Amino acid sequence: MRRGTPLVALVAAGFLLLQVGDSTPLPEASAAMLEKQAPFGMAAGTDHEFFLTHTRVIPIGRSSISLPILMYHYIRQPPPMLADSLGYKLSVSPADFTAQVDSLWSNGYHPVDLNDVRAYFAGKEPLPAKPIVITFDDGYADLYTTAYPILARHKFKAVAYIVSGFVGRGGYVSADQVAQLDHNGIQIASHTVDHADLASSSYGSTMRELVDSKQWLEKLVGHPVIDFAYPSGKFNPQVVAEVQRAGYDTAVTTVDSVEHSRADRYMWTRIRVGGGESMADFTKNLGTPMPCKSITVLHIE
Repeated sequence: MRRGTPLVALVAAGFLLLQVGDSTPLPEASAAMLEKQAPFGMAAGTDHEFFLTHTRVIPIGRSSISLPILMYHYIRQPPPMLADSLGYKLSVSPADFTAQVDSLWSNGYHPVDLNDVRAYFAGKEPLPAKPIVITFDDGYADLYTTAYPILARHKFKAVAYIVSGFVGRGGYVSADQVAQLDHNGIQIASHTVDHADLASSSYGSTMRELVDSKQWLEKLVGHPVIDFAYPSGKFNPQVVAEVQRAGYDTAVTTVDSVEHSRADRYMWTRIRVGGGESMADFTKNLGTPMPCKSITVLHIE
């Protein structure tokens, strides 16, 4: 009787999995998405254990999604506002950033990168419940020394828009640091060669900024770099067309919103996170999470 119990459990679990699979594609679920239960059986004659995991996802099929894309610059102690108002606005203290990351984790947010968003719109994988994208512009040194260790404590993904011509300069990340970030959950994206104002640049100059940055970063990380951020948020229809022509698949702006679709992927909006922002404002700006659905998956170890 005891030998038959795991088989019954396995068949029951398999039936449940099939029932769920009829309506919701199963994801490549991350640890953050799963709630593993205690093993409910062992396969006779093996050391295999059976687990059921419960996963909350945004089912595939939405043409538009409500997804906060957070925009950070410096993670450092902000300078005095009167002495450097721009630097103050672009800076979030390490203590505040830690509190924000801890809040996202404790409230069930799941950081994803742009590859995950791309896979969702392609109908390949659902998004986890309460998805969020964390982005950093420019590639300042504190991206590696301060922001990354804080993110790594919760195994959070992020996207770093790197100004390729600034890599290795004082106050910016080094090439080796960019490569390390790329191998450890930080998606590398382009932010031009020199942080140029593309909206007022010639066609030739714009294409050099777009293509040279893309190619340099691709050589460094060893894979395609197809995501872009407009420097200072400046763009126009001509620049959008040039970004697409240069081989990018998405581009983000500094416009404030959380609504996105595949069709508007060259003008995706973001939520700016700046110096002195209260936790109440930070939470409010995330908007209302999308409805999600629970699925149950059989896991064998």
